[in-house]
Amino acid sequence: MKAAHPITVASNAGVLDELDFGDRRDFDDARRGFIDTVPDAHIEADTGGTSWSMKPYGFLAGTSPDTVNPSLWRMAQLNAIHGLFRVSDRVYQVRGFSLANVTFVEGETGVIVVDPLQFTEHARAALALYRKHRGDRPVVAVIYTHSHRDHYGGVRGVIGPEDVKNGVEVIAPFGFTEESFSESILAGVPMRRRALFQFGWSLEPGAMAHVDSGLGKAVGRGGDGFIAPTTLITQPVERRTVDGVEIVFHLTPGTEAPADMNMLYPGLRVLNLAENACHTMHNLCPLRGAKTRDALAWAHYLNQALDRFVPQVDALIVQHHWPVWGQDRIHDYVAGQRDMYRYLHDQTLRLMSHGRTPKEIAAELMMPSKLSRQWFARGYYGAVAHNVNAVYAHYLGPYDGNPAHLNPLPPVQAGTKYVEYMGGPDAVVQRALADYEAGNFRWVVEALNHVVFAAPGHRAARELAADAMEQLGYQAESATWRNAYLLAARELRSTSQASVPRGVGISPDVVSILPFGSFLEYLGIRVNGPKAQEIEARFDWRLSDAKGSDCHRLVISNGALNHLPGTHGERADAVIDMERSVLSTLSAGRSALLAGLDAGDLRITGDAALFRQFLEALDEFDPMFNVVEP
Repeated sequence: MKAAHPITVASNAGVLDELDFGDRRDFDDARRGFIDTVPDAHIEADTGGTSWSMKPYGFLAGTSPDTVNPSLWRMAQLNAIHGLFRVSDRVYQVRGFSLANVTFVEGETGVIVVDPLQFTEHARAALALYRKHRGDRPVVAVIYTHSHRDHYGGVRGVIGPEDVKNGVEVIAPFGFTEESFSESILAGVPMRRRALFQFGWSLEPGAMAHVDSGLGKAVGRGGDGFIAPTTLITQPVERRTVDGVEIVFHLTPGTEAPADMNMLYPGLRVLNLAENACHTMHNLCPLRGAKTRDALAWAHYLNQALDRFVPQVDALIVQHHWPVWGQDRIHDYVAGQRDMYRYLHDQTLRLMSHGRTPKEIAAELMMPSKLSRQWFARGYYGAVAHNVNAVYAHYLGPYDGNPAHLNPLPPVQAGTKYVEYMGGPDAVVQRALADYEAGNFRWVVEALNHVVFAAPGHRAARELAADAMEQLGYQAESATWRNAYLLAARELRSTSQASVPRGVGISPDVVSILPFGSFLEYLGIRVNGPKAQEIEARFDWRLSDAKGSDCHRLVISNGALNHLPGTHGERADAVIDMERSVLSTLSAGRSALLAGLDAGDLRITGDAALFRQFLEALDEFDPMFNVVEP
């Protein structure tokens, strides 16, 4: 890591004049209702080592250094506040024990747990802290607000399958399980690799490296699981009573998650807006990748909440960050969040209608000054430029309409030609050095990216590109942009392949209850089309468990795997039988499936050689594929 460039120092100093750092209301709110915490929020991992700790972030106690945007430094300090907090009568939160918050709502006989964090250890520690001060109340229900793992992965830290059998209700929005599978399974490999850049998993805490993740401090690590919902909310607005607590559920599909919902607790005068109104501009498409989010729907649902629910409450909570209290402040907060997403949507569409491309809109679109000076509208997790691209892609896809961009050369070939046109790698580096000294870091990164892809072994180009990435990271207000730039700089400087951080993978719990059709969809994306194009096969594949068996009929033709429930009967080339209990181990890929075949976990009747040929045509995925180099 290197020092801040004078241009970066000046840029960050300018932020101090732009925003009202004397406004300390968020710090007061973040500490309000504090009861207790665990020293340094330190949580041991069940497998050994540290699952979560705020101790490495002690450096945040000081003033912002030159290497961190002061606005992001402020958010990093807020996200470092941790412990058990009383929101209002019967509503408590544990914050700062994971990336997200867990909310405890006290019912007549026990406690309702809302969003049990990402990892088992985090949720268990949070529940223990709550019970230490509120008594050993049994968990009577778990509510998942939406289909992202940081809000459900720690569920086994608060309940187990036996609790569900004994009547503990698990409530989620319609489509929750399907969307959880879609995100973690089908697009899981590239999404997890890209998430390393978004969250800076492997960056050490420090003023020149990781300071925050925007929505919370960090990701942590540990054991994660999945317990399927027993109750789905299916109506746009649905009123239920859970352990004596009246809850009005408000479905918000297509906002922060495809399956999502807000909650009003009318008797407690508390509104929970899940992750739809956190103290930041959110991502309309995260850096890790996801289905683009509908900014218009997001604004619409916030407008509904503002009209129907806000007049009934005295406190607003969200599943990241801290609460807001008081009718006037809650109204202004929700209205501001609504206006932010509506403005992003409408102004992007306006400029699109003038023929502007995503890059042009991103350079032109500015948030209204009154709104942009609100702390809750700053881009700690999202960013205007990135969100413009998401809105554009949501309506028109990634192509900007210019035929010059219709079928461009891939990065290596394009890089080779660019560098050739510019006089070779050494000449590009020399010109880039002058631009670096002038503070033109974005251009340095763009120009040297071509050199890195044309000549990946050119150390001077890699080092200078890393230097420029680092300065962009130091200037970034968005935690996710900072993390991405700094991790890119590290990988450019490294001479060895990055390793997979622990805790990054598909949960065995998720795979163990995966609908068999979903498993076959996952298998389908592993079929190597060219290798499999000559295979013509019909298989019946049966998955058995205590509840019976589930059979799908597979057709492999033209390099594609298609399947439907049922059987081919006598037309089947082979019949495959397996137990559901081995599904999680076989989901690892070709090698695991072939090993299972040799071990007898897959029992074949019929043409076993043809089935083996199919398995051998499956790809293995490297979860640490290159991103900033070819």
